[in-house]
Amino acid sequence: MNSLNSMLLEGNVVRDPVLKETPKGTPVCTFSIASNRYYKQDDTTEKETSFFEVETWGKLAETCGKSCRKGRGVRIVGRMKQDRWVGSDGKNYSRVKIVGEHVEFKPVFSKNQENNAVAEPVKETGAQTVPVF
Repeated sequence: MNSLNSMLLEGNVVRDPVLKETPKGTPVCTFSIASNRYYKQDDTTEKETSFFEVETWGKLAETCGKSCRKGRGVRIVGRMKQDRWVGSDGKNYSRVKIVGEHVEFKPVFSKNQENNAVAEPVKETGAQTVPVF
């Protein structure tokens, strides 16, 4: 039986994505997001920022490679994955990253748009693009 491994993250893209292909030609896109948490401590509001590495595959990777830009807001549904390896120094290393299986992009407004203009947010689910309601 599989254990539950599901993540929902919202944040802003920290740096432009890197889109590559595996030796078999499968697209893979990696990028980082920053997610803020606000909380009260005494009479002040504190901010805690966490950074997460995200990886997407296939058609979704191609879309993220085109649509994710530094500063853009995203919502990611996916799972955590731990990579483990032995370094050239003989030490064991590991890192945890998020494998995105569904990505929603927050709308981007151009400077020429009116204040009352409405941009339509978009969901990406594998090879499908649908409006967010």
